[in-house]
Amino acid sequence: MFKLFRILLVALLLTVVSTLHAQLIPQPTNVQWGQGGYTLTAKTTISCDNASLRPAAAYLAKLLATPTGYAFRQKKGKGSIRLMLTNKGISGSYQLQSDMRGITIKGADYRGVVNGIATLRQLLPVQIESREAVKRVWTVPAVNITDTPKFAWRGMELDCSRHFFTRDEVMELLDVLALYKINKFHWHLTDDQGWRIEIKKYPLLTQYGAWRTYNNQDTVCINRAQKEDNPALMPAAKNVRGDGKYGGFYTQDDIRAIVSYARDRGIDVIPEIDMPGHSLAAIANYKRLSCFEQTGWGKLFTTPLCPGKDHMLDFCKDVWREVFSLFPGEYVHIGGDEVDQKNWKTCPDCQRRIKEQHLKNEHELQAWFLHEMEKFINANGRKMIGWDEIIEGGLSATSTVMWWRNWNPSAPKQAADHGNSVILTPNTEFYLDYDGDAAGMQKIYGYNMRPNGVTEANSHLVLGVQGNLWTEWVPTRERMFFQSFPRMLAVAELGWNGTGKDWDGFNRRVVAHYPRLQQLGVTYRIPPLTGFHRVNVFTDEAQVKVDCQDPSAVIRYTTDGSIPQASSQRYTAPLRVTSTTDFAFRLFGTDGRKDNTVHFRYQKEDYAPAVSADNVNPGLQVVWHEYDGSGCADIEKAPINGTYTVDKVEIPKEVSGNIGLVITGYIDVPEDGIYTFALLSDDGSWLKVDGQMVVDNDGDHSPQEVVGQHAMRKGLHPIELRYFDHNGGQLSLRVSGAGQVSYRH
Repeated sequence: MFKLFRILLVALLLTVVSTLHAQLIPQPTNVQWGQGGYTLTAKTTISCDNASLRPAAAYLAKLLATPTGYAFRQKKGKGSIRLMLTNKGISGSYQLQSDMRGITIKGADYRGVVNGIATLRQLLPVQIESREAVKRVWTVPAVNITDTPKFAWRGMELDCSRHFFTRDEVMELLDVLALYKINKFHWHLTDDQGWRIEIKKYPLLTQYGAWRTYNNQDTVCINRAQKEDNPALMPAAKNVRGDGKYGGFYTQDDIRAIVSYARDRGIDVIPEIDMPGHSLAAIANYKRLSCFEQTGWGKLFTTPLCPGKDHMLDFCKDVWREVFSLFPGEYVHIGGDEVDQKNWKTCPDCQRRIKEQHLKNEHELQAWFLHEMEKFINANGRKMIGWDEIIEGGLSATSTVMWWRNWNPSAPKQAADHGNSVILTPNTEFYLDYDGDAAGMQKIYGYNMRPNGVTEANSHLVLGVQGNLWTEWVPTRERMFFQSFPRMLAVAELGWNGTGKDWDGFNRRVVAHYPRLQQLGVTYRIPPLTGFHRVNVFTDEAQVKVDCQDPSAVIRYTTDGSIPQASSQRYTAPLRVTSTTDFAFRLFGTDGRKDNTVHFRYQKEDYAPAVSADNVNPGLQVVWHEYDGSGCADIEKAPINGTYTVDKVEIPKEVSGNIGLVITGYIDVPEDGIYTFALLSDDGSWLKVDGQMVVDNDGDHSPQEVVGQHAMRKGLHPIELRYFDHNGGQLSLRVSGAGQVSYRH
């Protein structure tokens, strides 16, 4: 009997540790589970074999002390938890061993030790993240882990210029990033909408440049907060000062505290001071930084700095000197993106500079400015990063390229062929301000870390990957976490392991981490509801079946056009519909917070009859209009630039700049059925079939896919698709149903 009991106990322990293994993010390189484990007690001590590890020991002690209620004394010699340096192997790699005698973490360097601490956190129950004492047993299972990161750069960017996040909010984010071994924090500190870093030589930058009256981004957030019943979209009242101006900035003491806080957690902070574009907050407060006295917004971007003025160069260097004193890390980021060079063409100072430096054009003038700044940056012991626009006009030998423009796919190859390092952050996959559905996280997880054209021989120049959070529509801490998580878990996994081979397994681990994120107070985006489209068509009756991967989420709905509230009907089982019905579904978290509302329709239709058409040819007809508007309805009123024929729904390669497309023809369906249309666009689009709106994806927005359905008889059905964009753009249509469709015109 005892032998049988022991076998059952061992089997139970193996089940428990296997479950724990499934919960580790990023997944370790090698794990060997044992039996039993080490239990933390009031007598548990922490030791380190090198004085450089004392900050890590203090960090670990503080992590454990609050939830356990124990005071973890640091001691010389051999503690219960031992932190050790091996000075061998790849930076960030570590070994963690736990048994009934204690826990040992050996790191190749300091960062390796804190990575081991991150794994230790995840091995403990989720309550270890509690901000108050929890009475329970704290056991770390017996395990031997050997773990090595694939990429050195696993980053997140936070834009604090559009909306300001306090010192405590930034530190809170750093705590969560450290849990998932994110080791780079790219801090966007200056832009047109706000200057957030104190520069003592130029006090007006924060006295005036850090504050503004509400702009159009703020009012959009306010209107959305009211319309969507979402307080997380309301600009934070704490960031409004006495005179009603909105904003904020970091003192140099704040900066030092945040940099130190990050360093203890193994995170490098990379400041971005954006130039020569995105500099209106500086130009508006100090004279002679721009080409002309009149400044402001152009059609798309603002007035840039003037590379022809030596005074402007001196200003930039003065700013960077103070930045260097605050950020001791290896890298700084200069921006270099989205520069409107129109003023440079007529500025006598810029034209003189072009002539004196024997430059060909304004692109080379921007490159000259960036090279001058890079020489200064390098002379101060730092390396320069810039967005992939820094390739244009000539790339220096030492700068690092941060690739963000999906519509410039050759950038990684150009940089690597030139011998420059590359950080991958293409906007379609890695811009966290874009709508974050489940498909978006899967694109991150499965992303190919060797872009087209990057050979095996120069693949070492790909430093890693980064998620970027731009905050035009992210005004609060709650919205910041909502946009960033759980997608940052996929960034962490990809950067650590280099490839996503098991999406289903990863997704299960993410679901297991929701309670931990809840414990941390992370207002993550609850996994979106699945099982429906924007428009769902039926011919007789249908069942509304929705699901959510987060088992703790509560689903509520309405059918009267109102936004669901905590008192609305709760969804617990499929709903039968026999007539056209509009639904509003909403998820509610365990903390009481209300997630986004999803609106969709179940539409009853008869099969639309096919039409007859003579002399049809393969493909669709595309008319390109010179359109600078922000809606599909008026595209045909703009002048025509050209007419093209395409085999499928796409942007013709000849089309660029102001894009307004009207695509017409017929869709040929092989048999009667209900067909599903998934229309992806950046910016707006719509699709009409048989004169009926099937997909409405209109308006200014980031890449977004909207899905609708239509019931059709076999044969030809007229379609009209409209699309607009002004900077790059994406457009595609997927059709599924009873068979393979084709296009005619």
